[in-house]
Amino acid sequence: MPSKTSWRLAALTVAAVSTAAGAVALSSPASADEVRVHDIQGATRLSPLAGKQVTEVPGIVTGVRAYGSSKGFWFQDPQADRDPATSEGIFVFTGSAPKVATGDAVRVSGTVTEYVPGGAESGNQSLTQISKPTVTVDSSGNPLPKAAVLDARSLPDRYAPRGEDSAEGSVNDLPLRPDRYALDRYESLEGMNVRIGTSRVVTATDAYAELWVTVKPHERPTARGGALYNGYAAQNTGRLQIQSLVPAAEQPFPTANVGDSLRGRTEGPLDYSQFGGYTLTARTLGTVEDKGLERERTRPQKDRELAVATYNVENLDPADPQEKFDRLAEGVVEHLASPDIVTLEEIQDNSGAKDDGTVSAEETVRKFTAAIEAKGGPRYEWRGIDPADKADGGEPGGNIRQVFLFNPERVSFTDRPGGTATSATEVVREHGKAALSASPGRVSPSAEAWKDSRKPLAGEFVFRGRTVFVLANHFSSKGGDQALHSQFQPPARVSEKQRHQQADEVNSFVKELLAVQKDARVIALGDINDFEFSGTTAHLEDGRALYSAIKSLPRNERYTYDYQGNSQVLDQILVSPKIRKDGFGYDSVHINAEFADQNSDHDPQVLRFRP
Repeated sequence: MPSKTSWRLAALTVAAVSTAAGAVALSSPASADEVRVHDIQGATRLSPLAGKQVTEVPGIVTGVRAYGSSKGFWFQDPQADRDPATSEGIFVFTGSAPKVATGDAVRVSGTVTEYVPGGAESGNQSLTQISKPTVTVDSSGNPLPKAAVLDARSLPDRYAPRGEDSAEGSVNDLPLRPDRYALDRYESLEGMNVRIGTSRVVTATDAYAELWVTVKPHERPTARGGALYNGYAAQNTGRLQIQSLVPAAEQPFPTANVGDSLRGRTEGPLDYSQFGGYTLTARTLGTVEDKGLERERTRPQKDRELAVATYNVENLDPADPQEKFDRLAEGVVEHLASPDIVTLEEIQDNSGAKDDGTVSAEETVRKFTAAIEAKGGPRYEWRGIDPADKADGGEPGGNIRQVFLFNPERVSFTDRPGGTATSATEVVREHGKAALSASPGRVSPSAEAWKDSRKPLAGEFVFRGRTVFVLANHFSSKGGDQALHSQFQPPARVSEKQRHQQADEVNSFVKELLAVQKDARVIALGDINDFEFSGTTAHLEDGRALYSAIKSLPRNERYTYDYQGNSQVLDQILVSPKIRKDGFGYDSVHINAEFADQNSDHDPQVLRFRP
């Protein structure tokens, strides 16, 4: 998939045009005598005055955003009505640095619009705002309206209502029930001054100067301080994104890891963002208390144990800084204890994202294995198959693929020639046992399931005289899915259709191996891009051909990735019945996802067993 940076910058460019496709056009004026902020906001997600011109709407400025692509300010009516569903605050889009200050008493005229961050096709909720404003400042230095408190008591445990069937699942026209649903509670406070007290960080500070906290400390905590996402109906309602209204040049955004504490008062307007939904844009930001989270180290495998790991190294190419290679290598040697076999995802070709027809990744892998050896690790050998140019998705020009690393002093690779980017390896019988026609080979590369996606890499390994089949995977991404905070509830997961097809292909291949050799030792692993409770995993496990080993861990340790306040599973190692029956050890080694300073955005996984 495209790099997060390029994707996000493109989205921010779209977001800057607030009166484009997501906004409603000018209509007839509304009388100032009858219009206050709560009249504009209304008791649903859409303003009853959308498209109308309003004049001299009064309020107090509660926050000013003078940087970024969405410049403007928030103001709030200090004279609230008695309806808890109607927000008293609203954003004013100015397009340039606003000429107001926090505490100004203002009167605002302009057009009421509903802007959808990310565009109407994103499925996101809309942000009610006033565009093309004329602003009159009546006085300055006024006290701000009292902040609404977001905490475990004020946020319901139910996340969102079910959308209307007649509106394709949209909740836009449903009356807000802030006492029943967390998403409704947030919407009823859209644009208002809100605050949180001391809260636990559940997603580390990222490159865009934002972090996530939970205001519900007892809501599905992980063993290391995150918030576990373990079911489509088990939303973490206490998650909240935190940004700052103060530019980083004036006040650096704090660096925090998962489990740290954002202490004291954090207060400011409640915004809605394409990247995470409801966001506290802090005028006053708490301070981070470091709780000392450390990167995990797994134990070394014993002499008779085979250790097999998977690691997504996030678009690794030779042009990356040597520091990235060194730190990834340190992860393999010091934190994964030099596994016997490592499957790597997102190895790019020798020219990286440069679209020049290069498909070989020999230089990329050579540089990585050299870094591992320099860190005191084994002299890994490797196997892989170069993809056809631009046929496997990912960053354009990068030609990402999976690669096997293996320690020849501990395990051998059975080379069977014939594997190419477009030819399929087959299950054959050899001396009464299962074997591959090509090793390394690709699993059903011409199947529709793998269109514009990475094809599984299959290989035969031998450890202490026992054959182990390894299938390295990188399933299609979640691109195109509606966000958890979408206006459509439940959100559509359109991307999983292809992953289900991919899972069926892998499952069928494993069943072919087991049909020839019932006790075959098979491992299917990699970046599955889906949860352990997902339909994708169910398709992989169909007929008990495979079992997702991460489900052997205590529930609060089942995660490999951290996204928008949710600790979740994307990377998996699945094992055949023989391995499951004989027993195994499994470890999700948390060295990246919970930290602001990351070597990759994924945590590696390792499986140990005695073949």
